[in-house]
Amino acid sequence: MVVYRPSRRVVVSGVLAAGSMAMSAKAALGQERELPLTPHCGEEDPTTIAQTEGPFFRAGSPGRADLVEPGSKARQVELTGFVVTRGCHPVARAVVDLWHADERGAYDNKGYRYRGRVYTDEKGRYRIRTIVPALYPGRTRHYHVNVAAGGKLLLTTQLYFPNEPGNRRDGLYRKELLMQIADGGSAKNSAKGRAKDDAMAARFDFIIDLRM
Repeated sequence: MVVYRPSRRVVVSGVLAAGSMAMSAKAALGQERELPLTPHCGEEDPTTIAQTEGPFFRAGSPGRADLVEPGSKARQVELTGFVVTRGCHPVARAVVDLWHADERGAYDNKGYRYRGRVYTDEKGRYRIRTIVPALYPGRTRHYHVNVAAGGKLLLTTQLYFPNEPGNRRDGLYRKELLMQIADGGSAKNSAKGRAKDDAMAARFDFIIDLRM
């Protein structure tokens, strides 16, 4: 198992409050029906597919739920979801670390623009506000994500937008990693001419192989 070393700004406690979590993630999801569960969890279901970290990961991202830069005119995205085990038990205090390209399709490799991490709450929920990233050559539109708990890196993967023309041409794209988007439209179309406060609602639930 790879040892996960968080930054000094965000320290993972490593305490999973399993004993106090009688409510399963599926029950909790029944209270929040803005978007469907993606994907379904269960003992017989696979865990979330892992993908390459890519060349642009930068350690030490700040702890923050809002990644939107001042003055950004890109359409904003409210990304929410759960971190759960294969048995659908929520993972509290998991770290969800997100990074992606900016409005011009570039990654900030000197600072922390469009990079940040959050803790899941006691029901395994996370919420991050960011933007629809621009494209860069050779890739479709996507987010990078690390998920850690108990001081260990449990998952590295990428999330994709539905109805993107670039999905068919991207060799890394996997349909199992599609986010659910509330309006059903492509990120390309959604990024054009939309008000800044008209945030796109996106959802993805991470299923990790962790014994609770």
